[in-house]
Amino acid sequence: MSATTSSPVTLQTLDVPGQPTPTPELEDLYRGFERELLIPLWTEIGDLMPADPRPTATGHRWRWAALVELARRSGELVPVGRGGERRAIALANPGLGGRPFATPTLWAAIQYLNPREDAPVHRHTQHAFRFVVEGEGVWTVVDDDPVAMRRGDFLLTPGWCFHGHHNQADTPMAWLDGLDIPFAHYTGSTFFEFGPDEIADRSSPARSRSERLWSHPGLRPVAQPEPRPSSPIAAYRWEHTDAALADQLALEEEGHPGVVEPGHAAVRFTNPTTGGDVMPTIRAEMHRLRPGARTTTRREVGSAVWQVFDGRGRVQVGEREWPVERGDLVAVPSWAPLTLTADTGLDLFRFSDTPIFERLHADRVRLEGAST
Repeated sequence: MSATTSSPVTLQTLDVPGQPTPTPELEDLYRGFERELLIPLWTEIGDLMPADPRPTATGHRWRWAALVELARRSGELVPVGRGGERRAIALANPGLGGRPFATPTLWAAIQYLNPREDAPVHRHTQHAFRFVVEGEGVWTVVDDDPVAMRRGDFLLTPGWCFHGHHNQADTPMAWLDGLDIPFAHYTGSTFFEFGPDEIADRSSPARSRSERLWSHPGLRPVAQPEPRPSSPIAAYRWEHTDAALADQLALEEEGHPGVVEPGHAAVRFTNPTTGGDVMPTIRAEMHRLRPGARTTTRREVGSAVWQVFDGRGRVQVGEREWPVERGDLVAVPSWAPLTLTADTGLDLFRFSDTPIFERLHADRVRLEGAST
């Protein structure tokens, strides 16, 4: 029973092992609980403290082709401007009661910008990123620093940074937005503020100022000694990610360690000021599987969203398995068994809420055949 539930606990529902004997006095006690908005633990413990995680979110796949077509139609019908702010269409996990949440802590959406169109400047305490599956021509301007968005790029908008987008191209562009909106929503920690009505810097440099300062492998500016909660790198470029994955698999062929498991290379995007995750609530990774590779089945506390960057394969979450190809997205709930299989070579982008659970010392991972 919940404090917001209209149907009361009845004596019949309590006539089970481990519960007190139904009596008129007991029923009167429960009516007293209801009046004072109280709920006895002994009637709820099975739901509140199960033997293992039982998330309400479910595994689900969204097809990129369908998302892009709906986003294109939205581009014809829905303007971008103050009030709506973004032409972003959120993934709604079927287990979360119609909320626009991919998982209980993660928000994922396709954002679409028409040619020569602007998305207005604003800021919010939620942490955000962009991941580009295809296309180019849009610049995101983060705290007046224009950042080019191109295929394969992973771009950051840390919480409370002003940001807007402008499409300089003659073609539309769509990309993946990821944020910690559900986590901030449930914890009551959200703030939002409109920015200037116009994007101040509409230039289109090949490299942003943040990249020129921070994106040199293994080097950090001496004049920036303080650690930052989010990475100062505005864009992690695909050419570097691609090279790192290719080198891991090449070293495996030469007999050297470095891959996650046979045929499976992976890299994590990191904050150069701490060596940790790019943002306090979000972990981001890129994975590459050789043709025919199959991952060890893995369970993990915390949820994740995967997007296929290239190739074809299959994703199994629990008892369900889906074929996937470029752009397709899959939500993986907490503690759901996950297995990836590559038909062709398969590149996948992954973001998760793992940093939250690591800081709470509640993270746990189990591989198939291993103990928790």
